[in-house]
Amino acid sequence: MDLEIKDKVVLVTGGAKGIGGASSQACAQEGAISVVVDRDAAACEQLHHTFQSHGWQATVIGADLSAANICEDVIKETVSKFGRIDALVNNAGINDKVGLEHGNPEEFVSSLGRNLLHYYNMTHYSVPHLKQSRGVIVNISSKTALTGQGGTSGYVAAKAAILGMTREWAAELLPYGIRVNAWSPPR
Repeated sequence: MDLEIKDKVVLVTGGAKGIGGASSQACAQEGAISVVVDRDAAACEQLHHTFQSHGWQATVIGADLSAANICEDVIKETVSKFGRIDALVNNAGINDKVGLEHGNPEEFVSSLGRNLLHYYNMTHYSVPHLKQSRGVIVNISSKTALTGQGGTSGYVAAKAAILGMTREWAAELLPYGIRVNAWSPPR
């Protein structure tokens, strides 16, 4: 399949395993320059070896995106190394089982931090570069944003907010030719 992304710089958060790992590898297979950001050092190392063994253009950045300044640093590092960003795939997150009955307000806020805030931060710092490339943003949500699951209030709230932010950003960034979409995997 030709996704027409050859030599495009595609940054994937949570990109070392799972949906993000499959996304970053698929982009590399298509000839894109995959920039993988993940906090799992072992998964980053393993993916780095996979990229090297196939001769794919890629780089792996080990980082926990929980602080805005780290998100900014990742964007700066990517632009410094490759000169641009053509696509941002916001994927990092975890269904951390922070529920209503068995959770608490502090855990709920922490869950939003793990599953939502870095989407905004990564996109905020990417926008100047995506404006130049007329790039693409893909936000990974979850079917639970629409169906619920039980016992996952923090995760579900974050994934529903991601759908709302996607619509908002699509409207806001349309004048710059930046496409913004969300995908909710059916798992």
